[in-house]
Amino acid sequence: MLNALRSLTKHPTPTAVALLDSSINPSSINKVMQIHAQIITSGLAHHPRFLGKLISLSALSADGTSDVNYARLILDHSENPTIFAVNTMIRAYSKSHQPDQGLLLFRQALHRLLEPDNFTFTFLVRSCTQLHSLELGESAHSAAFLRGFESDSHVESALIHMYSSFGCVGAAHQLFIKSLQPDVVAWTALVGAWTKAGELDYARNLFDHMPKRDVVAWNAMLTGYAQGGSSIAALSMFHEMQMAGVKANEATMVSVLSACGHLGALDQGKWIHVYIEKNKLRLNVNLGTSLIDMYAKCGEITRAMEVFNKMSEKNVLTWTTAMNGLAMHGLGRECLELFDSMRWSGLVPNEITYVAVLRACSVAGLVEKGQLHFQSMIHTYGLEPIAEHYGCMVDILGRAGRLDEAIDFIDSMPVVPHVGVWGALLNACRLYRRTDVAQFALRKIVELEAKNDGAYVLLSNTYASTNTWDGVGNVRELMKRKGVKKVPGCSVIEVDGVVHEFFVGDKLHPKHLEIEMKLEEISSRLKLEGYVPNTEEVLFDIEEEEKQNALCRHSERLAIVFGFISLKEVWGVLDVGFTESNPLSPIKGLSRLAGGRTRTAKFDSNGH
Repeated sequence: MLNALRSLTKHPTPTAVALLDSSINPSSINKVMQIHAQIITSGLAHHPRFLGKLISLSALSADGTSDVNYARLILDHSENPTIFAVNTMIRAYSKSHQPDQGLLLFRQALHRLLEPDNFTFTFLVRSCTQLHSLELGESAHSAAFLRGFESDSHVESALIHMYSSFGCVGAAHQLFIKSLQPDVVAWTALVGAWTKAGELDYARNLFDHMPKRDVVAWNAMLTGYAQGGSSIAALSMFHEMQMAGVKANEATMVSVLSACGHLGALDQGKWIHVYIEKNKLRLNVNLGTSLIDMYAKCGEITRAMEVFNKMSEKNVLTWTTAMNGLAMHGLGRECLELFDSMRWSGLVPNEITYVAVLRACSVAGLVEKGQLHFQSMIHTYGLEPIAEHYGCMVDILGRAGRLDEAIDFIDSMPVVPHVGVWGALLNACRLYRRTDVAQFALRKIVELEAKNDGAYVLLSNTYASTNTWDGVGNVRELMKRKGVKKVPGCSVIEVDGVVHEFFVGDKLHPKHLEIEMKLEEISSRLKLEGYVPNTEEVLFDIEEEEKQNALCRHSERLAIVFGFISLKEVWGVLDVGFTESNPLSPIKGLSRLAGGRTRTAKFDSNGH
């Protein structure tokens, strides 16, 4: 190899450079050091071509064995470093945990009168992005502009990505418009920026006009849908991605699983799990945690825990997700046992972990234990309570009927109570029919969020539960006067892998006539069996028959009945919204069937 290196210094042709690239391809930093030693003993240490190549091999190894510090030592001991060597080093810093060193190196290069080129500014902008500093990024942009590199395609792409990352969609879009040939990175960055800004339609229009799309571009749009609450669109996009022959990666799976969990699309979630296994995607922490979250939200807490137990590597988020799933399913004591196991494993809980812990105490009715955990979070782990912690504590006290203590707790809070705190108190008032405290809680919520329809509905329900119809009417009048409109409840159900959406009294579904007929049939059969619906919380002072009709066309009932006409038998567990051992799964939406007290119902297609 040494003879080859000597030959290349005498004949530095393009072919020779290509030979250099192919000859020096070490698999570890130790081999780079050996080559470096040979070059030094041969007197070739300061040759610019070898210098740049050595720095590149040291700092940018593709197999993860790179050593940025060793590469910097090579650069610092060189007599006449080239801008290529400096660029390589700045690029390496931009990919490391010390991107600020790239900016310092850039200043040193200017002091040594090295002339930066387009790649210098490309990597410099990337370093600013890594540092999350808009001010530094704008300075780098100005420097590139002054030196005539702003219109370079590589610099443009880096700038568009930077401004998109900072949420400066306007600046990113202006650069994109001026760009003659934006590359796929620029297109993808802008699509991602518009999705984060909530402009999903605009982002989709950009995506559809992309001349070329890679898996990162597809993921940007898919993630935008999933995080923007458009879960059905996310699953639809995943199907398009498959039809286009684009191979999904870990990021794709995480977003799709998030969408499945949000919709309760268990069948599709299971399919994704099989896809992961068949394509031998490594079940790392991110993917495993996403599977746990999906199964828990789809009502399959047993499967969620199976995934959890099979994972060889778990972080705090993994444990917290499993704990939150257990609490969500009313398994408060099991959640607390898992919390103890997490601490015994040596992991330190964070703020989100304690949200799950306090929720577990709430659903299990463990008031004193909840208070102990709240204090332990502060004094043992030094965690500052966040809004959710205070809301959970009020919920713990409120569910136990200790409303006066809940009010005292709110009064003692060191921060201004937020909507979640007053909402928890208002919900407790509904449970224990405390209309006096409910009115006070509503006033506090309206002060913070004048258009919060849920608060008005809870207060109205509280009045309705005590047959105080004047109070119900006053709430409705107040909503009209303030322009508050109740957002209609929505329930979704998955049948044969297709997600169907229903609203109260929905007549838009293609099979709404069949649903209406089956609904009437089931209602008649239930009456013959002696079933009487609980109409206490229907919000209107109307005749009993009208109340029953309102409940009958509740969105969740419509979803279940659609399941009846699609399948022969279905189990529906409404608190967690799922069906077992059946392609119909899950029923996800408002946790009420026939007035909020029925929690489990078994029927067959004949309405029994």
